[in-house]
Amino acid sequence: MRIVISEFMDEAAVDTLRQRFGAAAVHYDANLVDHPAALATAVADCDALIVRNRTQVRGALLDTCAKVRVIGRLGVGLDNIDVAACDARAIRVIPATGANALAVAEYVIGTAMLLRRASYLSTGEVSDGKWPRNRLSAGRETAGAVMGLIGFGSIGQLTARLASALGMQVIAYDPALPAKHPAWQEIGVRRASLDEVTVDADVISLHVPLLDATRNLFDAGRIAAMKRGAVLINTSRGGIVDEGAAVAALRSGALGGAALDVFEQEPLPAMAGWTGCTNLILTPHIAGVSFEANVRVSSMIAAAVIDVLQ
Repeated sequence: MRIVISEFMDEAAVDTLRQRFGAAAVHYDANLVDHPAALATAVADCDALIVRNRTQVRGALLDTCAKVRVIGRLGVGLDNIDVAACDARAIRVIPATGANALAVAEYVIGTAMLLRRASYLSTGEVSDGKWPRNRLSAGRETAGAVMGLIGFGSIGQLTARLASALGMQVIAYDPALPAKHPAWQEIGVRRASLDEVTVDADVISLHVPLLDATRNLFDAGRIAAMKRGAVLINTSRGGIVDEGAAVAALRSGALGGAALDVFEQEPLPAMAGWTGCTNLILTPHIAGVSFEANVRVSSMIAAAVIDVLQ
């Protein structure tokens, strides 16, 4: 039995796998994803492969996985895995559904509060002896604002609960979730159309996969239709927001702030055009990665892999 882990995983979960199958059976290298030749060699005779979002399990790499029975995904998105091809090869693909939902929801709420207040990014000025008190005195409170969610699955629903607890009004668009689903009423969220959420929300948070239907969903036209000064948050997938349109809207002041954790190209190229944008938070695809979430995600996938292989 052999298990390859190509990206970072909680050490306790790795040790669980070593204890179950033996230390020699577990090849753990958090940087293996950055060495394609070594990765291909490692997966050629493994029974299980554990990845995050950077390892592209498709094409030539998937063809190399001749013995693989299960692929564990340390997260929920599966766009880096050719699931159909895995199904055809009888390879189980197991995501860590729900394990990082709280980390993402807290990221959304935290960045929404920071960007609406628009006063927490002044450390450099204040430490340099400047005193931009007047300019930073027009920040907006969270309570009473409208949170608009695009996608109302498990992460969207948890985000809605946190937003509601802070006194926000929550509206959501999700054509896949029936109007009679109990979550709408239980959480107190108004079901709305995409256009209604776009126009009415003070904060828009995206929680949808990258599909043909969602690619550039928030393009220049849709961003222009948002409330002037509204905040846009993307923790779902790069490519759903037109990055050039977001830059232009931030620079013109039409968009009041943005928090982007995912990008069309990752890592984001140096000097990618964001320089000079104010009220902007860029993070390296870590909204769902907290210390606690990593423990939950890793232990869930370790247990799932053991269950398949034993």
